[in-house]
Amino acid sequence: MSWKKSEMLVDTIKHYSSFPATGVSLRQMVQFGANPSTGTLFRASQFLSEELPIRLAHRVRELDQLPDGLNEMPSIKKVKDWYAQSFEEITSLPRPSLSQDIRDRLLRPAKDGQQNGVSMLSRSTTNPSIQPGTYQSSPWEANGNGNGRGGGRRNVVSRRYYATVDDGVEWPPELSDYNKRFAQTLDVIKRRHDSVVTTMAQGILEYKRKRQRMQIDNNIQSFLDRFYMSRIGIRMLIGQHIALTDQKQAAEPNYVGIICTKTNVHELAQEAIENARFVCEDHYGLFDAPKVQLVCKPDLTFMYVPGHLSHMLFETLKNSLRAVVETHGQDKEEFPVTKVVVAEGKEDITIKISDEGGGIPRSAIPLVWTYMYTTVETTPNLDPDFNKSDFKAPMAGFGYGLPISRLYARYFGGDLKLISMEGSVSSLVFLFTMDFELTTITSGSYGWALSRGLVQLSMSQSVGAREVSERRQAGDAQSLMNEEHLNPLVKGVDEEF
Repeated sequence: MSWKKSEMLVDTIKHYSSFPATGVSLRQMVQFGANPSTGTLFRASQFLSEELPIRLAHRVRELDQLPDGLNEMPSIKKVKDWYAQSFEEITSLPRPSLSQDIRDRLLRPAKDGQQNGVSMLSRSTTNPSIQPGTYQSSPWEANGNGNGRGGGRRNVVSRRYYATVDDGVEWPPELSDYNKRFAQTLDVIKRRHDSVVTTMAQGILEYKRKRQRMQIDNNIQSFLDRFYMSRIGIRMLIGQHIALTDQKQAAEPNYVGIICTKTNVHELAQEAIENARFVCEDHYGLFDAPKVQLVCKPDLTFMYVPGHLSHMLFETLKNSLRAVVETHGQDKEEFPVTKVVVAEGKEDITIKISDEGGGIPRSAIPLVWTYMYTTVETTPNLDPDFNKSDFKAPMAGFGYGLPISRLYARYFGGDLKLISMEGSVSSLVFLFTMDFELTTITSGSYGWALSRGLVQLSMSQSVGAREVSERRQAGDAQSLMNEEHLNPLVKGVDEEF
């Protein structure tokens, strides 16, 4: 039986889409996930049960409002239904009934707090690679903070990532059961969305063929940037929570969920080189693909998600090797060597991939970052039931490799630059930084809101409200009770678990 959304669900999604997403940093994720427990995972589940529906609702609404008939393409409708179904599954998941004592414990600060007895996670810092508004989540509310209320970025309270709680006593089984059910729900959602990238690509292809267009316009390009950047964020939150709940990485000392605190750049680069050369040999029928020279310290490590870095390196290396083979001919006995140079600075780690693949004309450089732009003569069709992750998806011929890789780099505070000498050399340069705010795809400012739509605090309110909000985020239940008179909106914020 196929899934269908109800009118009530449509109205609920519209309501959730009026709230802004919340910024989270990679370092905050590591701090929280270092010692997960039943109580902290339950608070994490609370956070995601509010945050994920907001992000999913943004995508449903934007997919529904795509211009020029793009929203009517069959593949686009399929993706929209996936997001709506995932929204429904999260919001309809029953929450446990907890005693007042357990509620108080969940609001109590951790014993090892470092700030006035309250355990605080590091504050986020602005992502240096993202200009304000570049990937705003709600283009229909460009002048507000995403919840219909105007105000600049400095006029909002930055909502914190997961709250820490006192775990001195054993937690009731209801919390553990809810954590498992919530993680299982997220796993189903993650698998459902595995083929979103390829299905969206098919939808754009359907649109181009129906409209008989060679390229997509700037509006669709901007939409795809927002959409795929949001997808990275959603899958990052989901993947991290599932990993922390399953604790499958517990035996790996350098892993916190899916984040590796000591990602070895040399090992990942070497693996990407071998994979790219194998694909090149298989595609062109070569006995020996163009060689790649790696210049990198063997012990160079930094905090990152290894799967994302592998994906970016593989995609860019694949492009470089293809350019070299097609420029010099498949019959050439010895190809020019492609070089991968990794440099470590005080703030950034830089990876430069240089090939002698003939370069790119200056007029064509902007097109390189355009989705669906490719030099492949025939763009292949995708199986509509294709169900693999975007890391393994057959994207050759769709022109998605470089645009998606740049989004991954920018999401984690870095960037991807192209430097080309037409007729000679092309260089792709990755820049990676350390501590930043993961892009949340908000519309200019973050705010602090319950996704239930009942409570919203902003810096335009009283100083007392700001103090209450900060203490609430730290989990200080007693302070909330004492300060409720300062702002009537605060009452009942944490009453529903």
